[in-house]
Amino acid sequence: MYDKIRLLEKLVQIEQALVTIERRFSSIKTADDFLDSDQGMDMLDGIAMMLMAIGENFKKIDSHTKGAQRYR
Repeated sequence: MYDKIRLLEKLVQIEQALVTIERRFSSIKTADDFLDSDQGMDMLDGIAMMLMAIGENFKKIDSHTKGAQRYR
């Protein structure tokens, strides 16, 4: 059995990261908005890091639940 508190914490972290990504993307209209300035590149780097954190949290959830949700 997995720790439901830890699972909930990971899901909250994922939700917070998604909210942050959405907020950061709100001013972006084209890919050039990222590429035209150092600030845009920094924003792109930050969003990429958030996506990596989301992926890591999903891997941890899968590991902690031993993929149980896939088979229900």
